[in-house]
Amino acid sequence: MRPRPLGLATAAGVVLLASATFYAVMDRSTGSAREGSVSASDLLAKVTSCERISDGLYRTDEERPATVPVCGAKGAVFWKADMDVDCDGLRTDKCNKDRDPWYQDDTAFHQSDGKPLRADALPYIVVPGSSALWDYTKSGVKGGGVVAVVHGNKVEYAVVGDTGPSRIIGEASYAAAEGLGIDPDPATGGAESGVTYILFTGAESKVSPIESHEAAVELGDRLARKFVGRD
Repeated sequence: MRPRPLGLATAAGVVLLASATFYAVMDRSTGSAREGSVSASDLLAKVTSCERISDGLYRTDEERPATVPVCGAKGAVFWKADMDVDCDGLRTDKCNKDRDPWYQDDTAFHQSDGKPLRADALPYIVVPGSSALWDYTKSGVKGGGVVAVVHGNKVEYAVVGDTGPSRIIGEASYAAAEGLGIDPDPATGGAESGVTYILFTGAESKVSPIESHEAAVELGDRLARKFVGRD
């Protein structure tokens, strides 16, 4: 993150679109696709109140006031913020210094082959660097941990892929933004508000390999079902 300027079967109302391992469903009531079997509304219903675990609040951008707490829940931590678009990692046609004035050619966490993550292909989020405000490693969050990102009525499963400034929160990769219907342009895109990040915690929350979005969807859906009380 860089400081920036201002069920697997068809059910009623739901249609299966892809395979059991990597799948999305279509909600006929809204006409929008989501990953996995847990709806945005079910996930959001579990994060309506905040038990703050951060020692203070985060800014969403350098010039904004600090208003965002990190909250704790059973099996997860979460926050509600904006979304800046991160294009760091492997250089591609969409993510490079020409397209992104804040571009960096590395990510905090790497693919299984040792290379940086690919922001325009892999949905990942950025966590604030560890500080006295909040140390993500002490809350059971780890690189490669699976995350449910919710925007409107859409759910996108991502991984913890990068770290950013220690007092700014709310950033995800080009692919994560694109999957949620958010403008993924790293210079002009993103969302001003309305994005919820639910980071699942614990030993079973790590996606392997980190670069497999299919694995993130499969694991994320399983943990999301447990989080909302279906399993």
